[in-house]
Amino acid sequence: MLEIKNLFASIDGKPILKGVNLTIKPGEIHAIMGPNGAGKSTLAKILAGHPSYEVDEGSVIYQGKNLLEMEPEERAHAGLFMSFQYPIEIPGVSNTQFLRTALNAKRKAHGEAEMSLPDFEELLTEKMKMMEIKQEFKERNLNEGFSGGEKKRNEILQMAVLAPELAILDETDSGLDIDAMRIVAKGINLYSSKDVGLLLITHYQRLLDYVKPTYVHVMLDGKIVQSGGPELALELENKGYDWLVKSPEEEIVE
Repeated sequence: MLEIKNLFASIDGKPILKGVNLTIKPGEIHAIMGPNGAGKSTLAKILAGHPSYEVDEGSVIYQGKNLLEMEPEERAHAGLFMSFQYPIEIPGVSNTQFLRTALNAKRKAHGEAEMSLPDFEELLTEKMKMMEIKQEFKERNLNEGFSGGEKKRNEILQMAVLAPELAILDETDSGLDIDAMRIVAKGINLYSSKDVGLLLITHYQRLLDYVKPTYVHVMLDGKIVQSGGPELALELENKGYDWLVKSPEEEIVE
């Protein structure tokens, strides 16, 4: 599904990614952990097509196509989704308007008919119940006045409605209390399937108590330096990242 080989990237001439290798197959959940400044969010933004970052070397193949040659909207239409660490507010645009427009843009790109408002309302109602989001949120402006937890739940709602093949969740657990974490994790788990790939970017192990990853990777100084199963996250929780600094770097082969 996604194959990243020897990816180097920079911003304003400053190197950030320094040879990232990662393969994600359908049905797998990959968690990338690491301290601030390690390059985790940079990787997510490059996959989504953020224009501020320069890819200096390497390749990213998504479903057999060169992802780096695709515009951000083409990536979205091809089934790639990214939830943001800090979701933005859009005054004057309701949740219903935003989500229906986004879904119909994807449907149009695939040659499908536009979903009618009644049909979309039915779909949205179903997904909001799944995410335990109050129905009045349909008419609220996108993220405007939302708490941190509400914004993150709204991001997972967007994922459920848009039904991507590959979802990149950038610190979805940031700022969530226990109840919000449980609800967000429930939404992620309900969406997970053998056909969907998930990339979770997080600082902490606590999200992984609720969403069990297939693989856990550690990123330090722009590289993935360690890879393992869910037990690696527990080891990081107990030891921190310092013990990896002096470890030999391991190339990830999956």
